[in-house]
Formats: sequence, C-alpha cells, structure tokens
Amino acid sequence: MKNKIVLVLFLAFMTLFVATSAQASLGDVLLKLGSRGPDVVELQTKLNYVGFNVGKADGIFGNMTKQGVMTFQKANGLTVDGLVGPMTVKSLNRVFLEKQRQKKISDILSTSKQYLGVKYQWGGSTPQTGFDCSGFVSYVFSQNGITLPRISRDQYTVGSWVAFENLQPGDLVFFSFAGNGVVDHDGIYLGGGQFINASSSKGVTVYTIGPYWKSVYVGARRVL
Repeated sequence: MKNKIVLVLFLAFMTLFVATSAQASLGDVLLKLGSRGPDVVELQTKLNYVGFNVGKADGIFGNMTKQGVMTFQKANGLTVDGLVGPMTVKSLNRVFLEKQRQKKISDILSTSKQYLGVKYQWGGSTPQTGFDCSGFVSYVFSQNGITLPRISRDQYTVGSWVAFENLQPGDLVFFSFAGNGVVDHDGIYLGGGQFINASSSKGVTVYTIGPYWKSVYVGARRVL
C-alpha cells in the first residue's frame, strides 16, 4: 500500500513537471553563454528579426549570440551583461512586436497603392468590380490578414481613437461630406498629410488633407 502511494505521488509530480515544462517560454529561464534549446532559437530568431545579427538560429548560445544580446541591451538602455533574463526578454518582445507592426503597416500601404486608378463603384469591394471608399479600405486590410467592417461608419468604431496631430501611416481617416459629423467616407493615411481613398470622381487616388478635407474631417482610428 505504501509503495502504491509513493508511486501515485511520483506520477503526479512528473505530470505536473511535464505540464509546467511544456508551458515554459522565453524569459522563464535565464539564458547565458552555453545555454541550448528552443528558447535560444526563439531568442536568436527575434534578435535577427529586429536587426541584431547573431547568425543562424541554431539553438546554441555562443559568443556571437552573447555579443548580439549585449549590443541589444546597450541600444535599449539595459544592463549590458549578456544575460537574458526577464527585463531583456520584455524589451526584446516589445521591440519585436513593434517591428512586426511596422512591417504590417508597410505591407498595407504597399497593397493600397497597387490599386491606384481602379474605378469607383458604389458598393464595390474588389479590383474587378471597382471600389467604394469603405470597400477599398476593407479589401486592402483583408489582403493583409485584417478583417474590418464593410461600412465606413462601422469602421469608425474599430481600433483606438487618434488625434489629428498624432496621425501615423496606416491609420484610418474619416470624413462627413454631409457636414453633420456622421461618417460617410474614409481612407488610409499615408503620412506627410496625405491619404489614399476610393473617390467617386477619380477612383482610387491620393489626396492631401488640405483646407477642404479638414473642413469635413471627423476623426481617425488606429487599427494596428
């Protein structure tokens, strides 16, 4: 009986140990020169992605990886010791996610410009049929893995509000041609005071947010 109890306790411990190990992620264990395994692969992959070259992501924490870690730490105001603990991982994840966000924004802007000159079509939402304003916006984002509502006033409820002076490329900009504050047109901000949209008179085109557009401007939303 005693042996059975010991066996049950041992099996319970091993089950907990395996489950805990399976849930481990980068930052749970201190990584340093000589460390090996999937956490090191993740570390190396992220360092390479954000521009701190450590060579092949082979899962071996060698001198090149240590140098990359130290360079990253110095660039981000961290203690430069070549050790990868919670603070370094937190900073690396933040930089990594921002780099991914900027890449996604760049892809969205690039996609939007591919359709310059496509005709305007009320209710249209593909390059083949033509676009209306919200159809264009939703199509461009969908081509980059992001689903938006189909109608401009519904798109105005997505993401977070952005002040005009804080506009960034990739933000959605909204207008009210009726002048009553009810959204009836939108586009994608390109930067430099310009946005791309499906215009009823010109099809997909780029406008500068000058006096007229400011007079009908309602607001902006940041989806990314």
